[in-house]
Amino acid sequence: MAGAGMLGLVAYIQYQASQGAAYAVDLFGRAKEGVTGAATGVFDGAGDVFGRMGRGWDKTKENVEGIRLEMPAWMRDIYEGKTGQEDGGGAGGGGGPKGEGKASNVGFAGAGAATAAAFSLDKDGEEDDRSASDAARDDQMMLLTRKMIEIRSLLQTIGQSETLTLPSIVVVGSQSSGKSSVLEAIVGHEFLPKGSNMVTRRPIELTLVNTPKAQAEYGEFPALGLGKITDFTQIQKTLTDLNLAVPEADCVSDDPIQLRIHSPNVPDLSLIDLPGYIQVEAFDQPTELKMKIQDLCDKYIQPPNVILAISAADVDLANSTALRASRRVDPRGERTIGVVTKMDLVDPERGAQILADRNYPLRLGYVGVVCKIPKDSKSLFSRGSANIINQLTKNESAYFSAHPETFTEVTTGTPNLRKKLMHVLEATMSASLASTQEAIQHELAEATYEFKVQYNERSLSAESYLAESLDAFKHGFKGFSDTFGRKEVREIVKHELDQQVLNLLAQRYWNRPVDSLRPIDPVMDIAEKENVKALPKADPENPLWQLKLDASTSTLTKLGIGRLATGVAAQALQEGVQSLVSNSTFASHPFAVQEMTKASEGILNDLSYDTSDELEICVKPYKYRVEVDGQEWARGRDNIGKVLQRELKDCEVANRAVEEQLGGRRKAKDVLSFIDRVRSGDLVLEGPVDGVGGAGGFSAALLAKGREALFLRDRSEILRLRLAAIKSRQCSNPANKYACPEIFLDAVADKLTSTADLFLDAELLSKFYYQFPRVLERQFRALDEGTVERFAREDPKIRRHLDVVRRKELLEHVLKEMEGLRMLEAREKRSSSRGTQTVREVGGKKKGWGIF
Repeated sequence: MAGAGMLGLVAYIQYQASQGAAYAVDLFGRAKEGVTGAATGVFDGAGDVFGRMGRGWDKTKENVEGIRLEMPAWMRDIYEGKTGQEDGGGAGGGGGPKGEGKASNVGFAGAGAATAAAFSLDKDGEEDDRSASDAARDDQMMLLTRKMIEIRSLLQTIGQSETLTLPSIVVVGSQSSGKSSVLEAIVGHEFLPKGSNMVTRRPIELTLVNTPKAQAEYGEFPALGLGKITDFTQIQKTLTDLNLAVPEADCVSDDPIQLRIHSPNVPDLSLIDLPGYIQVEAFDQPTELKMKIQDLCDKYIQPPNVILAISAADVDLANSTALRASRRVDPRGERTIGVVTKMDLVDPERGAQILADRNYPLRLGYVGVVCKIPKDSKSLFSRGSANIINQLTKNESAYFSAHPETFTEVTTGTPNLRKKLMHVLEATMSASLASTQEAIQHELAEATYEFKVQYNERSLSAESYLAESLDAFKHGFKGFSDTFGRKEVREIVKHELDQQVLNLLAQRYWNRPVDSLRPIDPVMDIAEKENVKALPKADPENPLWQLKLDASTSTLTKLGIGRLATGVAAQALQEGVQSLVSNSTFASHPFAVQEMTKASEGILNDLSYDTSDELEICVKPYKYRVEVDGQEWARGRDNIGKVLQRELKDCEVANRAVEEQLGGRRKAKDVLSFIDRVRSGDLVLEGPVDGVGGAGGFSAALLAKGREALFLRDRSEILRLRLAAIKSRQCSNPANKYACPEIFLDAVADKLTSTADLFLDAELLSKFYYQFPRVLERQFRALDEGTVERFAREDPKIRRHLDVVRRKELLEHVLKEMEGLRMLEAREKRSSSRGTQTVREVGGKKKGWGIF
C-alpha cells in the first residue's frame, strides 16, 4: 500500500504538466484496482519505481519543488495535506502521523479533480476541451438568459411602468472611443451607422438571439415590420436613415430603435447603444447638444441596468467620460464593466496597468480588447460572421499572446468580454426577477379589476370586434334589402319620369318668352306683353297639335330610359348603403367607410353598365308606337293630377320665398303691379333705359326678383288651368289625348316605369344584394393582422377595451413565463450544487478512496 501511494505521487508529478489532473485521477483509479487485485504486483511495481527514483531523485526533488511553488495557494494547501488536517484526518480516521499521511494522500485526489476544473480554460480564457458538466452549465445559462430576454421584450410591449422591466447592458462612451467596434466584434458584422458627423442620434435597443440551428443570420426591426433582413449592409443603411431622420435642430431623440439579430455566432444578450459623449459642440450643432446627450445617457444608465463603460487605452482613465458618467449613478462601481479599447496603441506594460487600475476600481473589473477589423473584411463579410469573429479573435490573441507575462493577471480579449457580459446579464436579471414578479402581480391585479368592473369580463380582440361589426352590418343590410325592393324602385323611377313629363309640357305647351329667365336686361324684359291669356287654345283637329304630341312622346321614350332608371336606382342603393354605414359601428372607422363605399360603388358600376343597355332594348318597342287603353288612361289621369298638385304647391312655396326676398308681400305686390302695367301698356317707359339704374323707382336687382315672382305666379295660374282641364269631362276619354297631353304622356311614363322596375329588380337589386355582403366578407377576411388591429383601434372605446384585455393577457403570460423561469433557475442551482458535491467526492470524500 505504501508503494502504491508513492507510485501515485511520482506519477502525479511527472504527468501533471503534460496530461493534466484528469489523467492523474485516472492513474489513481488504476492504482487502486492494482492494490485490491494483487498485492504482489503492487510491491514489484513499487520496487521498480524505487529503483528509478533512486537513480534520479535529485532531479525529481527539483521538479516537485518548482511545481509546488507554481501552484495556487488553495492547491498548495491540498498538496501539503492542510485540508485533511483541518478535517481531522483522512478516511482512516484517527490522528498522529498516520492520520496526516492519509489526509495528504486524499489531498492528491482532490487536487486532480480541482485541477481538471481549473484548467478547463486556457490562459487566454478560451475554451479548451470543456467537460460535459461545464458545457451543460453554459447551455443552461444561455437558456436562462434567452428566456429572460424574451420576458424583457414582452415587458417592453406592456410598458407604462418603470418597475415592469428587466436589466439591459447600456453601452456608453465618448465619440471615437470604439463603442461601435466593440459591438460589431461581438456580433461579427459591420452594421452600425458610420459617418463623419454625429450619426447615432437615437438609442438602439439591440437584442442578440443565439439560434444554433439557423440556416442564415438575419436582423429584423419589430416596430417597422420589414421582415427578415439577411444583408447587414441594408441593416446599416436602415439604421442610418432612422438616425438621420431626427431633425438637426434636436440632434438626439429618446425614441429607441429596436433591432434583433438572430445568429448561431452571437450570445443571448440585451444591449442598448447610446449616442457618444462630446466635449465641445460643433458650429453647426445646437449649444445644448452636450447636455441633451448627457441627459439621454443618464436616463438609461439608471439601476438596474448594467453599464458597459467604453474607454480608449490612449486616453487616461481620469479623463474617461464614460467612467465619470457611471460614477455619478454607480459610485461604488457595482454594476459597471470597464472596457478598454485600442490596447495595441499603448505599451503592453501601460495597458496592463490600466486594466489593473486601483484608483478607479470596478467590482466587475476591466477587460482589454483590440477590435481591429481585418484588412480583407469584405471577403470575410461575404463568408459570414463566424469567419469574422475567428479572425478578430486570432488577431487579438496574437497581440496578447506576444506578451504573456504582462497580461497574466488581467482579463483580455473579446471572447472573455462576451462571457463576462453573459454571466453579468444573467446574474443581474436573476436578481431582478423577484421584484419584477411582484410588480407584475400588482399590475395584473389592477388590470383584472378594471376588466371586471368596466367591461364585465367580456373578452374582446380586434378580429372578434371586426367579425361582430361585420355581422351586425350584414344584418342591417338584410333589413334594408327587405324594405327596398321593386315597389321602391318603381316610385323613384316614376318620380323621375314625372319630372321629365313636366319639363316636356313646359317646353312644348306652357312656354312663354318671359319664362325662359334668360340673362338679359330685366328692365327691358318686363315690357314683354305675352301673358297667360295669349297662349294658344288646343285644337285637336289641327295637325300641328297632333305632331306636337307625337314629338313629345318620342322625346320621352328616346330619353335614355335605361341609363336614367338604372342611374336613379343605383344612386338610391348607394345612399342606402351609406345610411347603413353611418348608423353602424363602422361609422367611427374611416378606413372601413372608405372600403365599403368603394366596394358598393364598384359593384353598382359593373352592374349598371350591362343593366342600362339591356333595359334600353326592353323599352325599344315603345319608341315607335304606344297604345293606351281606358284603364291606363284613368290611372294616368289620376296620377298626373297629383303631380300637378305637387308642382302647384312647390310654386306657391317658392313664390312666398321670393316675396320675402323682395321685402314682404306688399313690396312684392308693388313690383308686380309695376311690371303688369308695363306689360299691359298702361305705363310707357320714357328716356333711355340702361338696365343698371332700374325703372319706376325700383332697382335692377329688385326688378329681377320681380321677374322670378312673375314667372312663379304665371306658372301657378297655368297649373290651375290644366288641373281644371284634366278634371273636365273632355279629358275622361282617351280619344281626346291631343286636348289632354298631360294624361297621355303620364300613361306612357307609367308603361316605361313598369318595364324598368321589373327589369331593375331582377338584374340590379337581386345581384347587388347577393354580391355586396360576399365582397365585404372577402375584403375584410383578406386584411392582415396589423390592418385589423388599426381598424379596431380607430374607435377610442374599443381601443381602451383592447388595451385592457391585451395588457391583462400579456401580464398573465409574462407571469407564467416567469414562474417557469424561476423553476428553471432553481433546477439549474440544484444541478450546480450536485456538480460541486461530485467534485468534493472526487476529492476524497468517498469511502472507497480512503485507502490512499
